[in-house]
Amino acid sequence: MEMAVKLRNPRRGKKGTSPAISAVIVTGVMVALISVALSFATNVLFLRIAESEFNSARQFSQTLGLQVDDVAWVIGQTETVRYSGRYGDVSFKQALNYTVYVKTDGPGYRKLYSTTTGIVCYNMPVEHYSVGYNYFELIHPASDDTFLIGGASAPLARIFAVEKLPMTDGSFLRVVVAPIIRMVNVSLSTANYVRLYLPILLEGEAPKHSDSITLTGQSVSRISETVTGIKIKVTFPLDEFDNFFFQFPLAEETIDLPDETILELYTGEVDVALGVHL
Repeated sequence: MEMAVKLRNPRRGKKGTSPAISAVIVTGVMVALISVALSFATNVLFLRIAESEFNSARQFSQTLGLQVDDVAWVIGQTETVRYSGRYGDVSFKQALNYTVYVKTDGPGYRKLYSTTTGIVCYNMPVEHYSVGYNYFELIHPASDDTFLIGGASAPLARIFAVEKLPMTDGSFLRVVVAPIIRMVNVSLSTANYVRLYLPILLEGEAPKHSDSITLTGQSVSRISETVTGIKIKVTFPLDEFDNFFFQFPLAEETIDLPDETILELYTGEVDVALGVHL
């Protein structure tokens, strides 16, 4: 009898621990599954936040391009455009050079005017949001025109998104505001006019006290000359910000004009301050 008791007791102990072990295993599996699901949900949430910020940057950049047109031709005019950024930030680059050549009575072209203008970039780090290596999207204007666009209502800024990698200043998906030239033809009874409008963005203060860009009109200049032809070139003073970055269909435009056409070139300097509220 004693022997039988000793043999039965171990069996009873094993049967008693089986439910406890099963509960621990099931609980561990549930915790692991919940952790994986929580991690996935968190990543999706952060991705959606970054995607929303990128879309907001697109809208912000289009608004900034319109404000450049409002400010460039009125000295002292000030406009502030605000944005909201969790991951991204804005930067200013002196990245475009425009040179205007004219043809008059003599053969060939001669240089009339040359200037460098800045661009504004909204930079989204690719570790937070990426749409693909060497991605490019023209946001505004809708047609893929070059840096010279005709019409009284033509935009003065080319808005595009680009992910060019690698670049020494960081790996970003960028939304870019780049000044371009508006051309307006005016025919009067006495003469034909061609008017070119070019905003020149100048780097201002950058204390970054707030998520905003403040534009201020600094000066307006006019050059006038009678011409028979115009040639305009765009070049890129920063190596990495080349035409692979901007993707202008043409880097040079040549326009033949009737004799005695009067060219009027208007330039408006705009101070660009980052993080300043006025």
